[in-house]
Amino acid sequence: MKKLPAALVSAGAAVSIMVGAAFAQTAAPNPAPVDRKALAKECSKQADAKGLRGKPRKRFRDACKRGQTGEAPKPVS
Repeated sequence: MKKLPAALVSAGAAVSIMVGAAFAQTAAPNPAPVDRKALAKECSKQADAKGLRGKPRKRFRDACKRGQTGEAPKPVS
């Protein structure tokens, strides 16, 4: 009877190690870091060039910083 609990403990440890390894392998890689200040400045320049002011400017800059405008923001190096 003493062998049964030891076998259960061993099996439980093996399962937990396998599950931990499975989750560790599914992590997505992080995207390249973005220079937020430079991106915001570039979006502001584009908004200035379009003559946007007020709420339309804010909406444009928000979309630009997320990369959702018709013009792709220039890559920041």
